[in-house]
Amino acid sequence: MKIFAAKSAGFCFGVRRAVEKVDRLLDAGEKVCTLGPIIHNPQTLKRLEQRGARTVETLAQVPPGAVLVIRSHGVGRSVLEAVKARGVRFCDATCPFVAKIHGIVLDASRAGEAVLIAGDAAHPEVLGIRGYCEGECHVFQNAAQLRGITEDFPTLKERPVCVVAQTTFQVAEWQNCLKIIKRVYTNARIFDTICNATAVRQAEAAGLSQHCDAMVVVGGRQSSNTARLCEVCRKNCITYFIESADELPLQDLEKFGSVGVTAGASTPASIIKEVLDTMSEINESSPKDGAQGAVGSTAESAGQKEKENTADGSFAQMLEESLKTLNTDEKVHGVVVGVTPSEVLVDVGRKQAGYVPASELSADPNVKPEDVVKVGDEMDLLIMRTNDQEGTIMLSKKRLDAAKGWEKIVDAYENQTVLEGVVAEIIKGGLIVVTEGTRIFVPASQATASRNDPIDVLLKKNVKFRIIEVNRNRKRAVGSIRSVLKDERKAQEEKFWETAEVGQTYTGKVKSLTSYGAFVDLGGIDGMIHISELSWTRIKHPSEVVNVGDTVQVYIKGLDRERGRISLGYKKPEDNPWEILKREYPVGKVIEAKIVGLTSFGAFAQVIPGIDGLIHISQIADHRIDKPQDVLKMGDVVKVKITDIDFDRHRVSLSIRALLEEQKEQEQEEAENRRDNPSEDNSPKE
Repeated sequence: MKIFAAKSAGFCFGVRRAVEKVDRLLDAGEKVCTLGPIIHNPQTLKRLEQRGARTVETLAQVPPGAVLVIRSHGVGRSVLEAVKARGVRFCDATCPFVAKIHGIVLDASRAGEAVLIAGDAAHPEVLGIRGYCEGECHVFQNAAQLRGITEDFPTLKERPVCVVAQTTFQVAEWQNCLKIIKRVYTNARIFDTICNATAVRQAEAAGLSQHCDAMVVVGGRQSSNTARLCEVCRKNCITYFIESADELPLQDLEKFGSVGVTAGASTPASIIKEVLDTMSEINESSPKDGAQGAVGSTAESAGQKEKENTADGSFAQMLEESLKTLNTDEKVHGVVVGVTPSEVLVDVGRKQAGYVPASELSADPNVKPEDVVKVGDEMDLLIMRTNDQEGTIMLSKKRLDAAKGWEKIVDAYENQTVLEGVVAEIIKGGLIVVTEGTRIFVPASQATASRNDPIDVLLKKNVKFRIIEVNRNRKRAVGSIRSVLKDERKAQEEKFWETAEVGQTYTGKVKSLTSYGAFVDLGGIDGMIHISELSWTRIKHPSEVVNVGDTVQVYIKGLDRERGRISLGYKKPEDNPWEILKREYPVGKVIEAKIVGLTSFGAFAQVIPGIDGLIHISQIADHRIDKPQDVLKMGDVVKVKITDIDFDRHRVSLSIRALLEEQKEQEQEEAENRRDNPSEDNSPKE
């Protein structure tokens, strides 16, 4: 008989986590109670009971001073609130996957959505999920029950619906139900919450049962996920559901040429080992050919049994390999089975529970686990520490990445290759760039193109740099961003001088200001706008027109290729006030002007910004005055007439007197008209 063991058989992450929490509490001398059986496996329950753990069904049964453990199935929100209200010390071992479902249905029901749960209505996990629903909620165990809900509650079709599944729900049945949901509930939000470990176990069981003559499923009879495995296997071959090796139907198994073995998520590795040991004894005592049976580890190996069933090594050796203790510094390959804010839980295919602390996930200390990995991701990891007593392995992705990346860093140093990375931290004296899983120190003097440029703006930015120093013994490296920027700037300068011509326009950014002008970065090369080129009006400082960081449109006024200097223009010809005057202020136009200067020979008034005109003393009044101050003062706004413009000499002549004389002449004409037409003044009065 050839024996094929499913690779993923045995404790899932959630169950292992819950059992380990109970063991740790017992190790610490605590009095422990579990709210309901911590696991659906009688052997494990008996072991824990012998150690002092007690199962209670109600909070009233919790003895004073005891720690109450919430099992991996979770409980309803009201139960958890009651535990807190009673002041009972408790340890929440709810599986993170189940807790995620709690959050989904709570948010959905608060948003007014009806909740549909695919699962066993009497199962403690489903009871706990229902405990987080605040509105309408329905549970279905298969497609037939779902159809019943669609018929009994027709108004659901018009409502928003949230659909979740019990973590151990049968994958094939879930697919059948989804077809109905997508057809009937067009407003449904569907969350595939079947645990990845459950899906993998069911897929492996299906594969094994298709290629084996019989299947043995090991697990507690109260275990829902183990029952699901039996359902999957029975569709393909004869299946035996046992709780321990004592229940193996040895005489029946001897009839089969190949037998597959799988186990539920609540089955301890010790029971699986005992079952496989007992089955191997059948081959050892069998007279057939005198050969031992070979044991495969996956459904794939079952499918290729004709090629692989002659592999060297006894069953005992192969089993020990799968249960061996991992050594520190050993590399392993794992699959992510859970992500929390503080750690990533990984299945490395061994009896120990693997976890990667957030601090060991990435070289960036600020990174969040959920931003780096997700459930189902595969990773290569380095073992940091093995705790056989607790059955855990602390792993590191950061250190393995750094080890792999170090050779690339050294190679980049030797070849002066440009690397790319992300600025993870700003520290005293510089910054840290992460590349290839390795932290590279970049001194502040090497972080920017200029020593005066701020480095804080680089945080979380992608940068290019070179390695300028390597300490192979300490595996430390120093990088330079400035080196790359310098080369890029040089290339940009060369390209600029190849194509630059007077009159070309550019969009640039104001880099710095001086008392005599503004320097503008044109993209790798700087040009200067002289203060006289910033405005048509007189200014005292460039900051009156532009500020550092402003984006400006400029044009080349002059190029000095030998000295590498570029003169830029900023003022637009159409904004020249003399051009505006020519277009809009002809001689003879009457305007309002503000007195901006007084002299002994007249007053200056602003015609438009940038142009002042002179009101000669003889043009201030229609009679002789001794000085302009007798009639005008600074800030007065007066009506004046433009009497002359000398564009060559940039002079404008204004007159108040001309307007006064025109007004006087108009008044005289009106008086003469009244004398010549007295009848207009002697019209009858009512």
